[in-house]
Amino acid sequence: MSVSKITMRSSRLRYGAVTQLFHWVTVALVGTAYIVSPGGSEERIYSAAFDSARQTHETVGILLFGLVLVRILWRLLEPTPELPPMAAWMKLSASAAHLALYALLLAIPLTAIAGAWLENHPLTIFGIGTIGPMVSSVPGLGQSVAYIHTILGNVIIWLACFHAAAALFHHYFLRDNILTSMLPDWIRLPALRPSPDEVSR
Repeated sequence: MSVSKITMRSSRLRYGAVTQLFHWVTVALVGTAYIVSPGGSEERIYSAAFDSARQTHETVGILLFGLVLVRILWRLLEPTPELPPMAAWMKLSASAAHLALYALLLAIPLTAIAGAWLENHPLTIFGIGTIGPMVSSVPGLGQSVAYIHTILGNVIIWLACFHAAAALFHHYFLRDNILTSMLPDWIRLPALRPSPDEVSR
């Protein structure tokens, strides 16, 4: 596809290249943070054996938090494509899922930051150094907040899987443009069955 065909801004029917980039980089960062997370107890997370994994997890998480803030600002300025015709409950569930995903994308890094700082641990950014702690240590509270962070991290993976499954359902069974509106033009996905218009012919 030529560069001239790349649309940076969203249109009435599809998301622009900037929004698509934000979306897929967010997906990559969430997946990376989840995979490299050492998990477990505080002793395990801050042990020498998992130091590299922890630092990678924290670095990716901070990058993700910054990206989400920029993405929210962009969304406020960028029009959202129109939804195709669908049942009211589908529109409601889609809106609820999007709001939940944005809430989690903010809450997960915030609970990570708060949990680490309340336990008197700085956050690490590869190649730059450490940040904080910027609050007074409250060890018991810090562990509780860190536990919430772990739960939310699991929740967003399940919700993201549901979100992806819904997009695939729209593409392969409802035959609308929900999925393709977030894909670059050069990606062509086959449909599993003909559209209602094709069937009527």
